[in-house]
Amino acid sequence: MDERIEIAICVGSSCHLNGSKPVMDAIKAEMEKRGLKDAIALKAAFCLGCCASQGIGVKVNGKVVAGLTPEKVPAFFDEEIAPLLHD
Repeated sequence: MDERIEIAICVGSSCHLNGSKPVMDAIKAEMEKRGLKDAIALKAAFCLGCCASQGIGVKVNGKVVAGLTPEKVPAFFDEEIAPLLHD
């Protein structure tokens, strides 16, 4: 793997009010648990257009994923991040 995976978490008004901080904390914890701190660049982003979804908008290497909650973070890593680690 030549480049780090970029995860951008929406911190716009709606996502901030709906809990972007707990989602960011859960992502950081999952990165640590899986030993991926050096493989992922974690960033903040403003409105990703997911305001109507239940949960937080996140962008992974340009792909928008809507509806992320702290409870969904392990599955998010399995479904969205793990496949990118094997490219």
